[in-house]
Amino acid sequence: MKIKIILVTLLLSINVSAISIGKVPQHTVIQGKDGGLVKGGKAWNSHMLKGNVFVMFYVDPDEKDVNEHYTQALKKFKKENNLHFQSIAIVNLAATWKPNFIIEKILASKQKEFPDTIYVKDKNAVLVKAWEVKDDASDIIIFDKNGKVIFYKAGAMNQNDIQKSFQLIKENLANG
Repeated sequence: MKIKIILVTLLLSINVSAISIGKVPQHTVIQGKDGGLVKGGKAWNSHMLKGNVFVMFYVDPDEKDVNEHYTQALKKFKKENNLHFQSIAIVNLAATWKPNFIIEKILASKQKEFPDTIYVKDKNAVLVKAWEVKDDASDIIIFDKNGKVIFYKAGAMNQNDIQKSFQLIKENLANG
């Protein structure tokens, strides 16, 4: 009987909001005082992560260079293979000591420089709380066309991670 109670307690304590491969994350909206889209200032809604393959960068501004090698490799991969997937960069403004107005100015210029990338401000670590992505880090999350997570990495991408992500992107673009 004790084992059953312990097992039930453990199962109930598992957080269903955490990022899980093969699952659609909990519906989440970033808006108002929490942030939103850089372009137009409207709400960002996780339901937007459907209909295409999405590569999401969830980044602490202090960790912006951690996966720069992946960003460059991804651009090259996309161009060389003539692929059509969407990039989204969500900046975790709550994770930095830098003033928001400076980062917001940089994001506005990035949005102009890369108009095909969706830039989002997360002023209160909404995704850290809702999806339990790693805080104070550089997180890479790839979603399939149905919004399911097919890849997640917190921290620096190594060569194996990069190749795996490329393979998953290609496979998921081909399936649909």
